[in-house]
Order: sequence, then C-alpha cells, then structure tokens
Amino acid sequence: MDAEAAAAVAAVSAADPALAALIEQVGGFEPRRPEGNYFATLARSIMFQQLAGRAAAAIHARFVAAIGGSVTPEAVLATSPEALRAAGLSANKTAAILDLATRATDGSVPLEDLHTLEDEDIIARLSGVRGIGRWTAEMFLIFELRRMDVWPVDDFGVRNGWTLMHALPELIKPRALLAEGDRFRPYRSVAAWYCWQAVAIFRKPMVLPDG
Repeated sequence: MDAEAAAAVAAVSAADPALAALIEQVGGFEPRRPEGNYFATLARSIMFQQLAGRAAAAIHARFVAAIGGSVTPEAVLATSPEALRAAGLSANKTAAILDLATRATDGSVPLEDLHTLEDEDIIARLSGVRGIGRWTAEMFLIFELRRMDVWPVDDFGVRNGWTLMHALPELIKPRALLAEGDRFRPYRSVAAWYCWQAVAIFRKPMVLPDG
C-alpha cells in the first residue's frame, strides 16, 4: 500500500469507529489493478451488468475471441452483430457495445482524454453512451482511473456493507448514505471499497433493495 493509500485508510478509519473496526480485519486498501484500456474496461462493465460473475466472465472471454483478441472500438465495429450475439451478448448489450465503439471512433464520446477531466464531467460524457449510467461511470472512476473521492450511493453492495458494519435495522437509503459520506472526503472511494469488503466479512446475504 503506497503512502497516499495509507493516508486515506488512516483518514477514513479516524472518521468512523465501525469502519475502523472493519479495517482492522480487512487490512490495507487493495483495489484491483487498472486495465489501462478505457474502451476495454467500459465494454467489460457493460457486459458484466446484471450477470453473475462466472457467467459474465465466460461471455466476456467469448466476446474477446469473437473480435480477434484485441478489445478496441475498431475490432468491435469490424465484427458483425450476429457474431457478438453468438458469443452470448444480449441484444441490448450488443447494441450498447456497438454504440460505445461508434461513439469512441466518431469523436462524439472521446475516451483518450478522460483522465484529464473532473469526475462529474466524466460521468456526464460516459452517460451519453447506451448502457452506461452513473453507476457504471462511477465504477470506472474508482477502479480504472483510481479517483479517490467517489461515493456510489446507489450501489447495493456499498449500501449493504454500510448497513452491516453499522448494524442498522434496514438497508440504508441512498440519500442517507450520501450524507454519511461527507465525513470521508476526499477519500470516499476508499470508504466505498471497505463497504464492499464488509459484505464478505459479515458473510450475510445481500439485503434486498427497497421496492
């Protein structure tokens, strides 16, 4: 864990006793490594939406093979929609990935300079792509760009982890969680990551969302 990550962990730990106790069990902040290919990361995110991990990974592997092994907009656009569907993509996900590839190549949603933009500007740009909403953009910010102050209050895992570690009687609502996050600025991404770890630590089923 580098110096910035260590400082972030110390800050969020000091801001919340329940989180501090969890950090004692989990240890250092160790998110997965960035892929380094913005298009590939976003395409993978679209593919994994609403699918179990193993099923999504199998479809993703077939998708990569179908487009020739290199996940680029050009490779996707050179592949027929029928071939993408045969790899296991739904009609909606095929349309979304084709839209992402088209917009990335025609300049309407440029990807190469995303790292130079502010968080909300990135979310606004990516949300113009079919199949990408705020949640997907927030995951991109946290895991690919390593932005440290993202607080994905609509994520069920973050909500559930927060609820479990604080022993709340019901799943915290996004509006309430938004207010709770203020104490963790400018390291809300770190607090979110520990919320995800809490779900595994407490080993309880995911609380079903309201309504």
